[in-house]
Amino acid sequence: MMVSDGNGVPIGLYLDSAQHHEIRLAEATLKTVRVPQRRGRPRTRPKELVADKAYDSRSFRIWLRRRGIKPTIATIHRKSRKPRRGRPIRVGEGYRRRWIIERCFGWMTNYRRLVVRYDRYLHIYRAFCLIAFIIWCVNRILK
Repeated sequence: MMVSDGNGVPIGLYLDSAQHHEIRLAEATLKTVRVPQRRGRPRTRPKELVADKAYDSRSFRIWLRRRGIKPTIATIHRKSRKPRRGRPIRVGEGYRRRWIIERCFGWMTNYRRLVVRYDRYLHIYRAFCLIAFIIWCVNRILK
C-alpha cells in the first residue's frame, strides 16, 4: 500500500502478503509516513486522509480521529439499509482530489515489474518500489 501527498508524490509505503484486506494494512501504512521538516522532528500525521469505499469502517474512522487526522472516506450505501445517523452524506472537497492518488497507481503501471509481481521475496519487491519512487521524484524535479 502507498500513501501520497496532495501533489502525487509517494510519502509512505507498506508491503505485506496479498492475503490481507486493505483496511487491515491501512494503520500500518500510515505509520510509515515521515515528512521531514526544516526544524524539529518529521511530520507523521497528515491533516486529512482521502480514501475510497474500501476503507469505510467505523473503527478506522475512530482511529484516525484519535490521531487528529480528518477522515474523508466515501460511505457504502446499501439498498437494504438507510445511511447511519451521524455519517456524512457528502464526502467533501478533499475527495474531489482523489484522482491525484489514482494517477500515482497509474504511474505504477509504467513499471511492469511492479504490476505483475515476479519477485518471490518481499524485500526485493520493496526495493524496486523504492527505485520507482525515486525515478518519479527525479522526473518531477527535472520538469
